[in-house]
Amino acid sequence: MKAVVMAGGEGTRLRPMTANQPKPLLPVVNRPIMEHVLRLLKRHGFDDTVVTVQFLATLIRNYFGDGEELGMNLRYVAEEVPLGTAGSVKNAEEHLRGEPFIVISGDALTDIDLTDMVRFHRENGAMVTIGLKRVANPLEFGIIIVDDDGRIQRFLEKPTWGQVFSDTVNTGIYIMEPEVLEHVAPGENVDWSSDVFPRLLKDGAPLYGYIAEGYWEDVGTHESYLRAQADVLSGRVDVEIDGFEVSPGIWVAEGAEVDPDAVLKGPLYIGDYAKVEAGAELREFTVLGSNVVVRSDAFLHRAVVHDNVYVGTRANLRGCIVGKNTDIMAGARVEEGTVVGEECVIEAEAYLANNIKVYPFKTIEAGAVVNTNVIWESKGQRSLFGPRGVSGLINVEITPELAVRLAGAYATTLKKGAVVTASRDVSRAARTLKRAVVSALTAAAINVQDLEAAPLPLARFHTSQPGLSGGIALRTTPGDPQSVDIVFLDSSGADLSPAAQRKLERVFSRQEYRRAFPGEIAELSFPSRSIEAYTRELLTSIDLSGVDEANLKVVVDCAGGTGSLILPALLSRIGADVLTVNNRLDEASPTDTVAKQTRDLRRLGELVASARADFGVRFDPVAERLQLVDGRGELVDNERALLVVLDLVAAERKGGRVALPVTTTRVAEQVANRHGVQVQWTPTSTDELTKAALAEDIIFAADGRGGFILPEFSRTSDGIAAFVRLVGLVARTKMSLNQIDQRIPQAHLLRRSVPTPWAVKGSVMREVVEAAAGREIDTTDGVRVIEPDGSWALVLPDTAEAVTHLWAEGPDDETAQRLLEEWAAVVERAEG
Repeated sequence: MKAVVMAGGEGTRLRPMTANQPKPLLPVVNRPIMEHVLRLLKRHGFDDTVVTVQFLATLIRNYFGDGEELGMNLRYVAEEVPLGTAGSVKNAEEHLRGEPFIVISGDALTDIDLTDMVRFHRENGAMVTIGLKRVANPLEFGIIIVDDDGRIQRFLEKPTWGQVFSDTVNTGIYIMEPEVLEHVAPGENVDWSSDVFPRLLKDGAPLYGYIAEGYWEDVGTHESYLRAQADVLSGRVDVEIDGFEVSPGIWVAEGAEVDPDAVLKGPLYIGDYAKVEAGAELREFTVLGSNVVVRSDAFLHRAVVHDNVYVGTRANLRGCIVGKNTDIMAGARVEEGTVVGEECVIEAEAYLANNIKVYPFKTIEAGAVVNTNVIWESKGQRSLFGPRGVSGLINVEITPELAVRLAGAYATTLKKGAVVTASRDVSRAARTLKRAVVSALTAAAINVQDLEAAPLPLARFHTSQPGLSGGIALRTTPGDPQSVDIVFLDSSGADLSPAAQRKLERVFSRQEYRRAFPGEIAELSFPSRSIEAYTRELLTSIDLSGVDEANLKVVVDCAGGTGSLILPALLSRIGADVLTVNNRLDEASPTDTVAKQTRDLRRLGELVASARADFGVRFDPVAERLQLVDGRGELVDNERALLVVLDLVAAERKGGRVALPVTTTRVAEQVANRHGVQVQWTPTSTDELTKAALAEDIIFAADGRGGFILPEFSRTSDGIAAFVRLVGLVARTKMSLNQIDQRIPQAHLLRRSVPTPWAVKGSVMREVVEAAAGREIDTTDGVRVIEPDGSWALVLPDTAEAVTHLWAEGPDDETAQRLLEEWAAVVERAEG
């Protein structure tokens, strides 16, 4: 059986290490990753190997040659353009005809038993066998679920936590029959996991998954690269170490000189012809490449140092990576997570802080303190974006400097000359940060229309107008006056999609910002009639017939937010008798704390009851969401408010579909179906709900947290539009909110959150799927387990915090509570 080693990747997340050498040549304990892979193949009898190359292919050819030194026969097939994982193998088809073959990545460290995997493949008569491994964090890999016999049931590429239903991931090791290549188009960019395998699975081909027990590490980030070194030194992976174990855990290669007065605390590795002077201290998991010199009194701990590096006296290296031919001069410090590229000079007493990336051929001056990347490279960090955009503490995590860099990255994703909006809430922090944002955008040749303080729905509406490419809105984080959110908008006024967020994050992390030439500096303008345009379009789109005759009386609380800028002019034109409170811009309270919300809602209820109003509405400080108070002055909670508004909309439209998150009570389905309306269940993220609302037949969408989407006016959440629509609906229904509420069945939906470490989230979801065996499950978002009587429980990992959320609904509170307890116990048991 022949082997195919895929060695064409650029390894962009590993830059600057891979800036001028291919990822398969990165050394793990002083031997290229690909050499470890080739030795594994040789050990299992795969002597005849085809290597697919693309990025810096000549370096790989020159290093391994024809494979004679390894006792193998190596042939190389180059891609002129990237062809994808399947396309690159198809490109080597002439060498693979007539017999099965194994495909393995040249940049993953593993000791998986390939012989046993071949046995498994043959015994099952598989067309394709995929090597699988259980991992703690499956987000960066393709998830695969198999049945008890190992036959593959489902694929999912790079999921979010809400989509995780297993911790069994694709290792990129495949055994294939030659006819598989007939399903790959020649010369095209084709991927195994996203293109070929799902198609074969749909056609019923025998695809199997082999769950490997051995070691496997996808060396794709700096953290995993350091981890791989430690695992080799700790004996967790069965690979050959080129050297002598002079004492337990201390490996020294041929020709190395280690002074007897040097301090060595293993496990560690010292490469051939390296020199370690007296007084130097090498601690656990340190790796020195060939010809490295470590001078006296230097200290290295968990440092990986490539070939020909000089480490001066008193230098201090901790948890870092140093590229070959670099000089670290006397007294210099390189801290945790920092990567120094090849051919650099770090002069005396220089200090490189945590997680710094220094591009090759750079010089850091003596005594310099470096806190930011010297060049444009990837950090490999956890996602910059959270559920509310980019969030953090004011002037601690979110500073004007960070705002400038973020805006510069956003500008770089747009064309020069594009027009975007900038807006903010009433806070001084948002005002200050917006000025920084505007400066960065105009400096990058992006024209800015500054809406100044504006409700978020107005900012979204204005951004969606023809000729605009996006926007940035700044607001105080809901419930946290010490924090701020930076919300990036696309050309439709919606939050950036996950794909657009990843694109922006790549630019930001590499610091590859575009700068305009002096003649390209863009303009800043202040649109003068944006409120009038929003109000006119809203009143044109929303049906307000019957309001004048209904003599409605409504109390509106603007919460001291930016809704105050629109509501007075709007309310005078809707035909209802309206009393407004907190109708001002309150800089001192730019967000809703629990205390403020409770106080204002109690006061609103008192005003509604004393004024004998039909209902009351309280907006959040940016007017994106609203809360309802009925005619008796009692609060209608958000879940109930969703059902009330849904009932009104569905009764009027009598057809179409509504989009609701899977966490919504199934009473919503009863309400909708009663009026001939269907429910489309969506994942819980705002982006997914907004995307669902784009469909032509969607008549309503809501998130259950006070956010409503009225597609006849806008495809994004808009509290002001929802209020105007509600006024029209109540007027024509001629029923009070309380009467409408009473005709809707009571829901019995309970929720709980269970702390869950990041490292076990994948295994928790696998346990949940296994515990649900024999019951119907829905994986729209998380795992929803449906009981025969219609009761259900949903287990959903949080995307931003180390928490798992649970919902349970039943015909009564007792059933819902029992379900909640049952699945909380499953989650807690899976955590160990």
